[in-house]
Amino acid sequence: MAEMAVPDGVWTFNGETLRIVPGSGREVHELRKALGELVIPLEAVAGATFEPARKGGHLRLRLRKGADPLTDAVAGSLAAPADPYRLAIPKGRTGAAEYFADEIRDALTVWQTPSGPCEEFVLPGPAVPITGTAGDGTATFDGERVRLEWTGFAASVKEEAGPQELALADLVGVEWKPQTGMSYGCLRFRVKDEGPAKPPQKDLHCVCWGVQRFGGTTALVAAAVLARVPRGPAELPPPPSTPGEMEIVLRHLAELGELHRSGVLTDEEFSTAKQAMLRRLD
Repeated sequence: MAEMAVPDGVWTFNGETLRIVPGSGREVHELRKALGELVIPLEAVAGATFEPARKGGHLRLRLRKGADPLTDAVAGSLAAPADPYRLAIPKGRTGAAEYFADEIRDALTVWQTPSGPCEEFVLPGPAVPITGTAGDGTATFDGERVRLEWTGFAASVKEEAGPQELALADLVGVEWKPQTGMSYGCLRFRVKDEGPAKPPQKDLHCVCWGVQRFGGTTALVAAAVLARVPRGPAELPPPPSTPGEMEIVLRHLAELGELHRSGVLTDEEFSTAKQAMLRRLD
């Protein structure tokens, strides 16, 4: 078992799943705190890297397209510090972070996990009901309907129209963008047979903001809606079978033994990690 525990959060990898727990400090973004603990099965992972920087760097997890509704909803626009799949690493822990990324990459090789798109979401997405407020409105999703209510910052066209309700069955897509430069950030719901897109501040199917870069927790609302779009079955990855994969497993068993003998791993941690590795040889 490998673990990275830093002020930004704790990542724990047992060879089959990655558990992500965000930190609780004021510097941790509200979106990550609202999302809470995540358990990522290896089949959802495309890769892991450590990205060095002058004062440490980031441990970064890449998920397969179609595996996670949040990743698909934000389309790569959710950067640190709001991204739940990036962990800020202080300068003194960079070596451990590189080793942690190696552990995930080796496990992907052992399990021959595909890197291509998933046919269905592997992760469930945020629980409902869920609400996000930013800029000119609040979006609430109960699993069946989206309700949009306007704040005092809404344009007159929205105030005059009043709250909007959209049935999930009538939605054909969700668009989420952060605020950048002079452009508004927005959470827009695409409805069947609607006309050309309007400016976000005048679109009755859109919440927009011009100050908060990531729009509070609106990205989680987008993910919750997207997660409930029916999709086809996914193909599970095959188990390891080649001599090269077995060599990686045996090397990791030797490393675990050394960590146990040196006192880094407790008896219980060593036993759990050892069993996880041995199951790959079945």
